[in-house]
Amino acid sequence: MTDCGMCETPIEHGYLCPGCTRALADRLQRMPHLYTALGAFLAPSATREPGGGRTGRAEAPLPVSEPVLNLRGPGGIVGILEDWRAALHAGRRWAPPTPAVGIPNRVAIAAGTLLHSVDWISTCWPEAGDLAHEMRDLDGDIASIIGTRERPTGLRLGPCPAEHADGSLCGAILRLPPGGQLVTCQWCTTTYPPATWTALRDLIHHDAAQAA
Repeated sequence: MTDCGMCETPIEHGYLCPGCTRALADRLQRMPHLYTALGAFLAPSATREPGGGRTGRAEAPLPVSEPVLNLRGPGGIVGILEDWRAALHAGRRWAPPTPAVGIPNRVAIAAGTLLHSVDWISTCWPEAGDLAHEMRDLDGDIASIIGTRERPTGLRLGPCPAEHADGSLCGAILRLPPGGQLVTCQWCTTTYPPATWTALRDLIHHDAAQAA
């Protein structure tokens, strides 16, 4: 009898319990999709006043979002996954990994290699707990940007009509928290107090009609 390297639940053998093994597999499977999704968040946004007016931030925006750039750069998602892929090859006594070309392709190959070996990882590899912890943390870092973490839903109002610097709309779903008196976009941080809600509704409907 031992403990799961992730949640410390007692298990009969191996290094990860079935639940943590499934969670690791899920995170590895969606990692290429999360890498791609981060691309939409590279450009910092400008704000847009309800009623159609536009306003920039008090300070000039960076040309790219630095946290997103760090995750999509060589030392981010791809570096973490490839380090673990190399460790897996060493642990299984395979030949060193063959270098791939292009970061999206490298992310997919590294994540796919780890996913393919997830059963061996959970039952035979002492590093399984460390891998599971790092994938959870990486998944959380990405979720904090693209908004995939579960949170109280509240009243769904529609897509945020704030504009990015390039003129594209933010589009993150706005929700009024239960009992809340202020609507705040979880991505671009634009706020909509009650006095603007009528104009906000009209702007959401206008953008929806334009998109249609």
